[in-house]
Amino acid sequence: MKLKVLFIVLLAIAGCKNENKTNKVADNNIKKEVSKKVVSSEIDLEVYNYNGFEKFLNKKDDKIYVINFWATWCAPCVKELPYFEKLNENYKNKNVEVILVSLDFPHLYDTKLKPFIKEKKLTSKVIALDDVDMNTWIPKVDETWSGSIPATIIYKNDNKKFFEQSFTYDELETELKQFLN
Repeated sequence: MKLKVLFIVLLAIAGCKNENKTNKVADNNIKKEVSKKVVSSEIDLEVYNYNGFEKFLNKKDDKIYVINFWATWCAPCVKELPYFEKLNENYKNKNVEVILVSLDFPHLYDTKLKPFIKEKKLTSKVIALDDVDMNTWIPKVDETWSGSIPATIIYKNDNKKFFEQSFTYDELETELKQFLN
């Protein structure tokens, strides 16, 4: 499955290599935080490039953050989402925040991602990461990350653990509890 995901990511990257070099130079020079809300009739979706998203990886407020990278087209990701939702529900009063970071393609936000969020009744914070320069931002998330999903970071202040794997609820809760002690 990891090879399939990596293959899809490589196809997406290859498809982006035909961009205009002038635009690429301008993009590299600007590097501003891009944040926008994609609003449909019922779902507000925050969309970030990596520079805007990075703030979610570096909070130092004594809260425990569980950040899961996933996509609607990733079967193992979809299978484990209920465990993150359960963790969010069980630990929201214990200073724990679950953030689900969708890596779905931007052209599918309205037709696939937002209907999925509504259908699954996701209550955790869902944001979309829209940054095609994966070769730059993946190692910034974690230098050991190959880019496969699902992937999860659990952190509190400067204490951080990265996982490139699927979880059961018990496995996820066991990892979280290490940060609660």
